[in-house]
Amino acid sequence: MKRFRLNLAYDGTPYEGWQSQRTEARTIQDELEKALSRLLHQPINLVGAGRTDSGVHARSQTAHFDAVNTRMNGLAFQRGLNSLLPRSIRVLSCQEVSETFHARFSALARVYQYYLQPSEVILPWDRAWVTPAKIPPLATLNAMAHQLHGEQDFTTFSHAQDPSQSRSRFIYQATWFAWRDRVVFRIAGNAFLWRMVRSLVGTMLTFGSRPEPATRFAEALASRDRRMAGPTAPAEGLFLHKVVYHAHEFCL
Repeated sequence: MKRFRLNLAYDGTPYEGWQSQRTEARTIQDELEKALSRLLHQPINLVGAGRTDSGVHARSQTAHFDAVNTRMNGLAFQRGLNSLLPRSIRVLSCQEVSETFHARFSALARVYQYYLQPSEVILPWDRAWVTPAKIPPLATLNAMAHQLHGEQDFTTFSHAQDPSQSRSRFIYQATWFAWRDRVVFRIAGNAFLWRMVRSLVGTMLTFGSRPEPATRFAEALASRDRRMAGPTAPAEGLFLHKVVYHAHEFCL
């Protein structure tokens, strides 16, 4: 048996998220598993590093799969998959890795970026949230974002249906910055709750237009009460930017 690592990019707009739902819903995982099974003539179970929600995109998602009795190498898998997959999913690279590598459990951090487009006009192939209101100053947004660093209980920014037993997550970086004609929120953490990043974005944008936003945000975070959060930002602006691993885990 051989284990392979995939590096993927996708437009999440036409999909009901990453994870297979065992229903008629179209998912990224289902599309990839169908293509892999056609190439290998065997059932394939794909494991992803991050289970992106419905409509969320990825610039660099990582996944792994195991294949029995195959002579195909990484380049052959990349070319074969890209010939079978819809254009909304692309395999950026594929390589054989050690059987100890696990796309989800070997990951040190996931990095998400949320893109805001202040202009009312966005190119058809771009993905960002065209915000209906004026975006608060970066200094105001960062005064809230910097409170997220370290280990925190994110119950306030969790979804009621999130199955996670613990709401605590460790955040390595949380910052807002300008990029080209957009405003971007970048957050890196060991893991994230369901819709957590979108809830954070929506809350910071809402609080940023009110008096004492940093104080209000700190109170909401400490409350562990979902009713204290602002509205959840839409999925269209959110990207899984990259997944971070130990370099030696890719070595055979």
